[in-house]
Amino acid sequence: MVELSPLLAARWSPHAFDPHATVTDTEVLSLLEAARWAPSAGNSQPWRFIVGQRDDETFKRILTNVGAANQRWAGNAALLLLGAHTATIPAGCPTTQAAYDLGQAVAHLTIQATALHLHAHQLSGIDLAGLRIDLELPVGVRPHVVVAVGRLGDPLSLPDDLRRWETGLRQRRPLADLLLG
Repeated sequence: MVELSPLLAARWSPHAFDPHATVTDTEVLSLLEAARWAPSAGNSQPWRFIVGQRDDETFKRILTNVGAANQRWAGNAALLLLGAHTATIPAGCPTTQAAYDLGQAVAHLTIQATALHLHAHQLSGIDLAGLRIDLELPVGVRPHVVVAVGRLGDPLSLPDDLRRWETGLRQRRPLADLLLG
């Protein structure tokens, strides 16, 4: 295998978050600053975030709109961030670019979390319509992803199925599988 940046090699999406650990305001700002510097089409920066800290109302509203399978563990994270993007973009940029750009911002946030010795787990299976209503999102802002952030917890605290997943070997498809043509 070729050498990979230690930040990329250490990045991992755990299910076991420490239910008592917190993320400082400085760390939250650092995560958001990393997202802010992500590349975007025409420098449009269409991403928007809402940050919920464990036990605050925003966190609860986000968690309510996370699928039941993910609620089993996501509530232990220190933060739940909603990643959204604007529906309007500068002339000449395709509308599909906003979701791609949000992905770039979340990727930067995730790597910054690793640099801070935090972990981030991106969630799908969320109720987008519910998030739009419960968080009173402005018209033209489209929710897309929830990211759980926190410090690593005890995998033995997880249900059996998640514990097996958590403690199993990390695997990736071979590079040849990712290449077309």
